[in-house]
Amino acid sequence: MGRRKLFNRDQVLDKALPVFWQNGYAHTTVQDLELATGVNKSGLYGEFSGKEDLFLSSLLYYMANRGGAERLLREPLGWDNVQSFLELSLTRPYGQRGCFVVNSLREVAVLPAQAANMLNHSRERLTELLELNLAAASTRLPPAALAALALTFYTGLSMEQNVATTTEAGQERIASIMALLRAA
Repeated sequence: MGRRKLFNRDQVLDKALPVFWQNGYAHTTVQDLELATGVNKSGLYGEFSGKEDLFLSSLLYYMANRGGAERLLREPLGWDNVQSFLELSLTRPYGQRGCFVVNSLREVAVLPAQAANMLNHSRERLTELLELNLAAASTRLPPAALAALALTFYTGLSMEQNVATTTEAGQERIASIMALLRAA
């Protein structure tokens, strides 16, 4: 009979995610993950097939729990959802800045191929949801073009948050882009 597992998978992901977020995939060691999660290497490898699997699971966990899609699916669709989504870039979950998905995009060359596919799928889904909200808002310009602009803005603002000392400048930028989108 195998040994009883002394940890919860979601709790491990909750503790591993900020390590990957802060250090990046390439610079995170198994020792870093052991220290952060309190689970030894054999326990981690018993639950995850390796660092790559733990990273992919952390990425899925983040995307499932971050709330971007949920914010864009709130009824009624429209401007409030777009603004609420953009404001996610200013929050600091796990004590980290910006967005884990956006930060991971910087490492796409060294990420597992499956991670790149997950990141692309996530961005495509967010673009579709932004487009639905912008179509509901009855914009004059094509919602697809504005959705691409909004997601690019979100990406840039998320990157900026890695060096921002406050969120005030980000809030001003969101107000500006929302005014621009509403005028389009």
